[in-house]
Amino acid sequence: MRHVIIGAGPAGVTAAETLRKQDPAAEVVLIGDEPEPAYSRMAIPYYLSNKIGERGTYLRHDPDHLDKLGIGQIQSRVTRVDSAAKQLQLAGADPVGFDRLLLATGSNPIKPPIQGLDQPGVHHCWTLEDARNIVKYAAPGSRVVLMGAGFIGCIIMEALVARGVKLTVVEMGDRMVPRMMDQASGNLIKQWCLNKGVDVHTSTRVLGIEAGRNGGTRFRLACEPVDDIDADLVVVAAGVKPATGYLEGSGIEIGQGVVVNDFLESSVPGIYAAGDTCEGMDWGTGQRAVHAIQPVAAETGRTAALNMCGQPTRHHGSMAMNVLDTLGLISVSYGQWMGVDGGDEVHRLDESAYRYIKLQFQEDRLVGAITLGMTEHVGVLRGLIQTRLPLGRWKQHLMEDPTRIMEAYLGATQMTVG
Repeated sequence: MRHVIIGAGPAGVTAAETLRKQDPAAEVVLIGDEPEPAYSRMAIPYYLSNKIGERGTYLRHDPDHLDKLGIGQIQSRVTRVDSAAKQLQLAGADPVGFDRLLLATGSNPIKPPIQGLDQPGVHHCWTLEDARNIVKYAAPGSRVVLMGAGFIGCIIMEALVARGVKLTVVEMGDRMVPRMMDQASGNLIKQWCLNKGVDVHTSTRVLGIEAGRNGGTRFRLACEPVDDIDADLVVVAAGVKPATGYLEGSGIEIGQGVVVNDFLESSVPGIYAAGDTCEGMDWGTGQRAVHAIQPVAAETGRTAALNMCGQPTRHHGSMAMNVLDTLGLISVSYGQWMGVDGGDEVHRLDESAYRYIKLQFQEDRLVGAITLGMTEHVGVLRGLIQTRLPLGRWKQHLMEDPTRIMEAYLGATQMTVG
């Protein structure tokens, strides 16, 4: 049996290790298209802020780890998947056959249709090579423009601030972290960043990037509705999307990502998907969704591997969950934080203290939550949402005071046991 995995990120590496452990006699081949050992993209900001070196980004500290496990490795880009022939076409390398295949190619950064985005000195922050290029220009005092204030953008922002740059953030949305935070919390994060010395422009669009016209300006960004912005470096963090382009013509069903069943198998038998590439079930909504976070990548990589080696293992879905540290301000969103039809919500806001909590209910069950500046009991919040614990009369206590999370949890648990 030959198991082939496309993608050497957290999902792919976890799957390879699981396959080796569960199916010792099988051949396991891991294909990655970058020259470095397998690494975590989420560790790149720590490299940018000089908290770790490049080796600190590696998923496994021993560079020979996969070799010692007998896992074959190919560094090449897959250009085509021939599902019928069970063969992969590679750029500049011989084709590779497979018996079972895992698609774990993660995401690609979104490239906005903006003129001037291809110039040297304009970089995404997605690969180690991107990070090396950013380090060259992100010197203390240099003028840096960060395009995008989503989850990834805010992580990159913190790393850039740590490098001592003069940072300007431009975000198209009407608040920071718009896919994670509501209006009140997103604007509080913006005010926090402004107070920390970061210029933040929300509801702002970059129209084009021109090379500077004099020796003191490297780039000039035309923006709307604000004035032009000068920069020595432009970092693009406009979001990501599942990397599925190489699957064109494969016969594999693609939605937002690779559509899978409860066992993470695609529409083509014997071909599975995991991580950011995988469009599985959101157990909270019952709808298909891509949850591009590292814990889900590792979880789905392991589950897919078990199914590949003949151990039927159902994946019960994943939950949207984000925890973000923005220059020392912790924000959290879990589940259906935007609410559900016919549901109830409650919030409490203390702007001066940068504290906010918002809870979403469906009947007497907690289905979503946002917190800002409040780290107490966020694990309990997550547990309440994931377990769908009936709160009974404790829902009303939370509607009156949403900070009584632990008290409600203990009361509802005792009520359920009783």
